Amino acid sequence: MSGRRPVVYPDTTAPLRDRTREALADDSLAANLRAAGASWGTARARISAENPFAQMRDRAREIRRGDIGDLPELLDRLEERVRAAGGVVTRAADADAACRYITDLAAARGATLVAKSKSMATEEIKLNEAIEESGLRVVETDLGEWILQLAGQHPSHIVAPAVHLNKEQVRQVLMAESGWELPTDREALVAHARTRLREVFASADIGISGVNFGVAETGTICVVENEGNARLVTALPRIHVAVMGMERVVRDWDEAAHILQILPMAAIGDDAAGYVNLITGPRAPGEADGPEELHLVILDGGRSALLGTDLEEALDCIRCGACLYSCPMWRSVGGQAYGSPYSGPIGSVLTPLLEGMEGERSSELPFMSSLCGSCHDACPVGIPLHDLLVRVRARVTTTAHRRDRARFRLWSRAWSSPGAYRLSVAAARIGLRLVGRRGWARRLPGPGAEWTSQRDLPTRWPPTPPR
Repeated sequence: MSGRRPVVYPDTTAPLRDRTREALADDSLAANLRAAGASWGTARARISAENPFAQMRDRAREIRRGDIGDLPELLDRLEERVRAAGGVVTRAADADAACRYITDLAAARGATLVAKSKSMATEEIKLNEAIEESGLRVVETDLGEWILQLAGQHPSHIVAPAVHLNKEQVRQVLMAESGWELPTDREALVAHARTRLREVFASADIGISGVNFGVAETGTICVVENEGNARLVTALPRIHVAVMGMERVVRDWDEAAHILQILPMAAIGDDAAGYVNLITGPRAPGEADGPEELHLVILDGGRSALLGTDLEEALDCIRCGACLYSCPMWRSVGGQAYGSPYSGPIGSVLTPLLEGMEGERSSELPFMSSLCGSCHDACPVGIPLHDLLVRVRARVTTTAHRRDRARFRLWSRAWSSPGAYRLSVAAARIGLRLVGRRGWARRLPGPGAEWTSQRDLPTRWPPTPPR
């Protein structure tokens, strides 16, 4: 297998509106997203009917709120326990620090091949690009992530990264990589991928994983998966590097057990994940497998700035991806249109908070929501994502949004006067009748043009049926 080019997010130079229009015009994408959303919805309904999900959600929310409230103390305890078990802990203030630590470690150990399991934190810091720029080869071993690495794309979903691709599209990617003609059945494609990746597991010098959460009580790293590749990545190479967002910590095993139970329920509609890897330190004398070295990189990346603010609840996220499947926006355009490692409602909140409000992407994403609240209903830890989206919107400071807010302030001031309200409504009624035809205005001038670019406006009430 040859190394691939660094991930390039599609259409990042295009406005969000153009990216979403392109996604909406893709019939294959629409079919793939419909199938994925329907499958998740059926599984979620079944698991919710079989379990006291509402009560479990309340307990999970209580756990996450308590853990975030005690985060500095829990991180100190986790670090102490990991070191006591023989691991090495480093705290990285940002993406550059985290990537630099890992690439310096690889250079110091003479590594040439890095095997990775699925990790949103490493997507966030663009670790693959940093590794390749340092002259090393890095291979994703999660099937979906490997497919996307070969295709030069970023994940479309937190849990199911290649959910936007169908079987034939995956087959084309795998044939382009191997140069072989491949069969069309799913099992044969999986067998092909397994064969191609097996050599990576056997020869990798460093294995890199994410961390679903760390248990402060014992210094244990928990990695949840459904394929078994993370178990190989964390056990076979002589060095294991785990990259953990600083908020991904729980107090003890009572809390860990509950999160381990509700996570697969929310993510895949099942009562257990395929594999739960519990890693406490490097390989001890007499143990058959495990790494010689364990390095835990705890990433801040802007998270500490949220502590104690009205946006702190964004840190409660356990990365199940349920809010994506439930969101009508994500189900319409998929994760690629967001142009960010984190998509859907949680991505529209996290991306601006972690990247800053100044960038075009950060300023646009909070508005990519209908604020219907379905994400809050789906969230297994009860994050009020619809409220957080409104709060993030209020913090956007671009010129365009300042201008919009000024317009709304003027409108609010004008309509606070009964006389001005009646006068403006009368003027609007006359104007609509002038530009409308058969009871409908289909193209308004000026600020109204954006509104009628997507919908028609009735000029009388009740409206007449459109022709």
